[in-house]
Amino acid sequence: QVQLVESGGGSVQPGGSLTLSCTASGIIVSANTVAWYRQVPGKDRDLVATSNVDGRSNVEDSVKGRFTISRDYTRNTVYLEMSSLKSEDTAVYYCNIPRWDAQYWGKGTLVTVSL
Repeated sequence: QVQLVESGGGSVQPGGSLTLSCTASGIIVSANTVAWYRQVPGKDRDLVATSNVDGRSNVEDSVKGRFTISRDYTRNTVYLEMSSLKSEDTAVYYCNIPRWDAQYWGKGTLVTVSL
C-alpha cells in the first residue's frame, strides 16, 4: 500500500522559510517522478515543483528562485525548501507521485504566511 506523508507545514511571517517533507512508503521515490502541488480553498490545485527520475527538477515561475525541490534516497523522502515566503504562498501543500496506473497523493500540510 502506497502512502505519502507530508510534514513541516506551519505558520511563518513574510520573508521566512520552511522546509516541507514528503516521506513515502510502499513506493520507491528514486524510481518515480515526484511533485509538490498547493491548493487554496476554492481554487484549483496548482503544480509547484517537480523532481524527475533523471535528476532534473523544475519549479514554477511563481516560486522560482525561492523554492527548491530535492530528494533524500536514503530516507525515501522528497523535500520542498521554501524561502522568502509571501502571503500568496499560503496554501495546503500536497505531495504527488504520478504513475501510469495511479496517482498517489498525500493528505497535505498547511502553510500559512502572515504577520
